Amino acid sequence: MDAGVWVTGLGATTPLGGDVGSTWSAMLAGESGVEVLTDDWAAPLPSRLGARLRVDPATVLPRTEARRLDRCEQTALVAAREAWADAGRPEVDPERLAVVVGTGVGGVLSLLGQDDVLEAAGPRKVSPHTVPMLMPNGPAAWVSIDLGARGGVHTPVSACASGAEALATALDLIRLGRADVVVAGGTEACLHALPLAGFGQMTALSTAHGDPRGASRPFDAGRDGFVLGEGAAVLVLERAGFARARQARAHAALAGAGVTSSAGHITASDPAGQARAMRAALAAGGLDAADVGLVQAHATSTPQGDLAEAKAVAEALGTRPAVTAVKSMTGHLLGASGALGAVAAVLSLREGVTPAIRNLDRPDPAIDLDLVSGAPRRGDWGAAVVNAFGFGGHNVSLALTTA
Repeated sequence: MDAGVWVTGLGATTPLGGDVGSTWSAMLAGESGVEVLTDDWAAPLPSRLGARLRVDPATVLPRTEARRLDRCEQTALVAAREAWADAGRPEVDPERLAVVVGTGVGGVLSLLGQDDVLEAAGPRKVSPHTVPMLMPNGPAAWVSIDLGARGGVHTPVSACASGAEALATALDLIRLGRADVVVAGGTEACLHALPLAGFGQMTALSTAHGDPRGASRPFDAGRDGFVLGEGAAVLVLERAGFARARQARAHAALAGAGVTSSAGHITASDPAGQARAMRAALAAGGLDAADVGLVQAHATSTPQGDLAEAKAVAEALGTRPAVTAVKSMTGHLLGASGALGAVAAVLSLREGVTPAIRNLDRPDPAIDLDLVSGAPRRGDWGAAVVNAFGFGGHNVSLALTTA
């Protein structure tokens, strides 16, 4: 069986745009989706920064459909439908079509919102859609229903590595011969007082309220925490032989994936585990470190996290690859971040250009990497690595190549 796996479809809705095209254009222009949250519930929070979706998914979906979906389910459907259309709506046996959509938190907005209803008005006022709206597998389930996918529906819940792990799982499904086409990615929508308060109490969030667009600054000496964002990114992956037979266009190829666990601190980054994930992704794709020209870093803009990843990249890949980080513009989309990083890396390989890291005014002198700053950089990289690391010791790296 053909072991090659092609990326044939891309979809996204982010703080920079309601689709892939607008998001990519904004990335290349160095725009920021970060703002100060002016909602009444945000007023007492120590960090009132957030990166909201540029286009409300409830305005894209039919009203009767949107009202029964949590916001993270809405975003997943919007991104999946774009990706499916971009792939040309493959004609595939439903039993050979699978869905893998990860999330870090799931339908927390519905959970908290319906709890408010319960407390204020009693159980008879709680929505009958509550459970399907709050369950973490809801986004994947709705995408599978929408596409009629009967080859399996899966939901990795691996904190901020969830979207990347979804792509790793999709790669396995195809290479194990269990599917010809897999729709995979990540989604998140949890801009709410409780998550922001929790992250704030951990001192993980930026408090640069005076300069919101400059708040997310990966690898910069002045970084002080991440900015919580929302969004979804979905890719269509196909067995290369299946894609060739239908004369599909390939944006890139997913060559390999590495999934490791650090088994250490519940929140601290582990450079050794991250480096193992990168090496495993290269080995799975038959690549060497010298083949990698570009790294789409996890790079959340936390003081310790960025330093740990920089050490891991240098250990696994050396200091030669160009390193960029889209969270400088989108904020941190948690479970969707790895999938969005993969979309950006695919486009960088296809177009021969990668966005610069926004707000990289004073690179941290402790970080010895080739950081892309100032303006987008052009190059013929051949292969790229995408990193996504999550609380709990989840480390996922993806190896992408030109098709």
